[in-house]
Amino acid sequence: MIAFLFPGQGAQKVGMGRALAGAFPICRETFEEADTALGEPLSRIIFDGPEDQLTLTENTQPAIVAVSTAASRLLASRGLVPAFVAGHSLGEYSANVAAGTFSFGDALRLVRRRGRYMQDAVPAGEGAMAAILGLDAEQVAQACADAAGGDVVSPANMNGAGQVVISGSRDAVARAGERAKALGAKRVIPLAVSAPFHCALMKPAEQRLAPELRALSTATPRVPIIANVDAEPKRDPQAAIEALVQQVSSPVRWEAVVRRLASEGVTTYVEVGPGTVLSGLVRKIHREATVVNFGSPDDLAAIEPLIHA
Repeated sequence: MIAFLFPGQGAQKVGMGRALAGAFPICRETFEEADTALGEPLSRIIFDGPEDQLTLTENTQPAIVAVSTAASRLLASRGLVPAFVAGHSLGEYSANVAAGTFSFGDALRLVRRRGRYMQDAVPAGEGAMAAILGLDAEQVAQACADAAGGDVVSPANMNGAGQVVISGSRDAVARAGERAKALGAKRVIPLAVSAPFHCALMKPAEQRLAPELRALSTATPRVPIIANVDAEPKRDPQAAIEALVQQVSSPVRWEAVVRRLASEGVTTYVEVGPGTVLSGLVRKIHREATVVNFGSPDDLAAIEPLIHA
């Protein structure tokens, strides 16, 4: 059984998707559709940069959804259909597009605003995120509780394999990092992010995004989406939308998502879109699984056996 996994923010790089667009009309048409939906040449920033434009959150989010959708449409056209889909944070929007919950154009417009709302929620420089390596999620939560001192800091991404990302106000994140080291963390790595995602500081963004998400034209997903917030399969559009609403200020329970997919019988994971971050995490969480990634024409050789299996 196959699941498609879709990457989140941080997977972007200038030039992603260009080879797909050059080789396959369905991918080229997807990027053209993205430019039309947004009323501007997003594809030019994706393919040619400059990097500082691509890394603006309001560009990064639609850019990753565009590349992931181009790749998933190509796989679908080749007859590769997943039994489940999931995505890491932003990637859950790509997963819903692949499942048919809402349209590609609506997703692009929405994640552009999502990026803006998240950026607006906390003034630049006041928030931070850091990856804690070598502590379990309970110990990281304890470090956050010990260090908060009335400020916001909490686990934001439970990525598995001894990696938990924390998020919150800048000073509280620094204090929690020190506390985590005292509790035995191997490393604390500050992340280069533009806002403290998936924590209570994102509540203003959630409140702005919620009515727009709930107003989307939706359809019943063709396959279940395993949601970040609770690692439960969403089989109807209302449940899928509410999961995206809650996701803005809630932690991404990625390890639980992968374990749920495994418990549902998934044996093969295809990371669809730019980067290989999720592939690396899955290999550590579900060690017996087959894991492949698909983001360029060169990756088709690894995909072909799955199509004909």
